[in-house]
Amino acid sequence: MYFDSTYLIVLPAIIFALIAQIMVKTTFSKYSSENNQHGYTAKEVARKILDENGLYNVSIEYISGNLTDHFDPSSNVIRLSDSVYNSTSVAAIGVAAHEVGHAIQHAKGYTPIKIRQAIIPITQIGSNLAVPLVLIGVLFGAFQWLIPVGIFLYAGVVLFQAVTLPVEFNASSRALKTLDENVILYKNEVRMAKKVLTAAAMTYVAAMFSSLMSLLRLIMLSNRGRRR
Repeated sequence: MYFDSTYLIVLPAIIFALIAQIMVKTTFSKYSSENNQHGYTAKEVARKILDENGLYNVSIEYISGNLTDHFDPSSNVIRLSDSVYNSTSVAAIGVAAHEVGHAIQHAKGYTPIKIRQAIIPITQIGSNLAVPLVLIGVLFGAFQWLIPVGIFLYAGVVLFQAVTLPVEFNASSRALKTLDENVILYKNEVRMAKKVLTAAAMTYVAAMFSSLMSLLRLIMLSNRGRRR
């Protein structure tokens, strides 16, 4: 049976991603049992921070699922999930404040988030077509010209992940600073929220690492195809 050794390149990335997912779930679960002393819900905190930044036009909606929270810039809506929306836990408040951080980035024209939005179409095409194009080029000599096209498209995926890192780190930094300076959470509660957001950030680091390893694998496959 033929074994494609290039899969070994992405194996560490898969393991890293699994560990990151476990970390974020266990950390969120741990601090979901710690309620903030003010008794604020995550929705109330999100609304409070939005209003203090003049973002009255950004609405807050409930969305089903676990940790499916996100900011939708196309409709100016922050969506908070089952475990966050009405929760008073420091974990939920940290997540809600993080999503507000994205809304503030969007309102202030934060450069990395503008770049990320601009390359989303390329990323969507690259994530779907890059691997098939490279494989077709490798398997069929007449289509070797598809190999660099596929690699170029997947490089867009790597760029997207690279730009996502400062976007996510900055949103968390904004969130923690606001929670601390406005005394929405007390010092010890801010530290708990920081642990949750740090764990969440590791999932983006893992995604970046995974995309880099996948790009390296495509390059190795393309070199193999050219030697045939």
